[in-house]
Amino acid sequence: MKQSILFLAFSVVLLSCKNEMRQPERELKKVSEIQTDFAEGFSIQDHKGYKTLTITNPWPGAEKEFTYALVEKGTVVEFQSQFDAIVEVPLKSIVVTSTTHIPSLEALGVSDKLVGFPNLDYISSEKTRNRIDNAEITELGKNESINAEVLIDLSPSAVVTFAVEGDNKTVATIERTGIPVLYNADWTETTPLGKAEWIKFFGVLFNKEATADSIFNHIKTEYIAARKIAQNAKETPTVLSGAMYKDVWYLPQGDSWAARFIQDANANYLWSDTKGTGSISLHIESVLEKGQKADYWIGPGQFTSLSQMKEHSKVYAQFEAFQQNNVFSFTTKKGATGGVVYYELAPNRPDLVLKDMIKIFHPELLQDYELYFFSKLD
Repeated sequence: MKQSILFLAFSVVLLSCKNEMRQPERELKKVSEIQTDFAEGFSIQDHKGYKTLTITNPWPGAEKEFTYALVEKGTVVEFQSQFDAIVEVPLKSIVVTSTTHIPSLEALGVSDKLVGFPNLDYISSEKTRNRIDNAEITELGKNESINAEVLIDLSPSAVVTFAVEGDNKTVATIERTGIPVLYNADWTETTPLGKAEWIKFFGVLFNKEATADSIFNHIKTEYIAARKIAQNAKETPTVLSGAMYKDVWYLPQGDSWAARFIQDANANYLWSDTKGTGSISLHIESVLEKGQKADYWIGPGQFTSLSQMKEHSKVYAQFEAFQQNNVFSFTTKKGATGGVVYYELAPNRPDLVLKDMIKIFHPELLQDYELYFFSKLD
């Protein structure tokens, strides 16, 4: 789940009418579509004189789409009521609401356009933290109660947010300001490269489509090459994941983003046969029966040491991965104010996550590689 949630939604910014009430005046003529290879939650079309950005899956189970017209300064777009927002590009300033958006801005060279963020402590990037320390990025409050007055004073060119459902309550003030609000649904993607491809969402907002394509193509190439290397492994180790919270063990479902990394690293995730893309909750007896002899344990919650795990519950010490010191976590590497680097950067750099997994499961295949996100717990 994302570290920072801003419960904002919006209607058509210029006309203040609800999306579900819009009546299409005329079918837009699509000139060409900018290709997306893995992402399923957005599409970009290049029309004559402007582009459209459509969010096809703004939140799980959504029954409507959102389409934004991206126009150059001075461009007049016909049929404006067909859009949920008219956005002038390239953006001169931006507010984002998830730490996963930060790496895209930095990679595209536009992080200096970021002017506000809710709960700045979550940000781990050293580069963006330097801007925070220099008072160049404004604190917008807590996740559930963004400071609308401060946001209005910033008057960003656009606000990029996300939603876990469609019924949001804090939008009316934002709608009346005329500030465009766009949904980013990178978190709903279930494949590693699908999440990473959302850099193209930000690329089109800053007229940096070619740069975004180049960055993503590099990540894709590295990921596919690493996956191919993993197939040379002589053994397929078994993998356990997750940890207990209030006596319930939570671990990734078999179709999830996290499970896909284990599969692509040529390891056997013991719950790969479960259906779903989120997490599954189990009794400890069930996990112990199936995972006690697992070779590796990946992502044991927020624990940072084996002694801490054992202190929390002696049952952890019954797992062979624990006994063999084969427990690896991504929560030990944090930014200056406690933000977990993995939560912020991993969706943007799946190639590094996969290489970490391969190094853990098959160290002989990547002898000169050093773990980037994960650490072995002592």
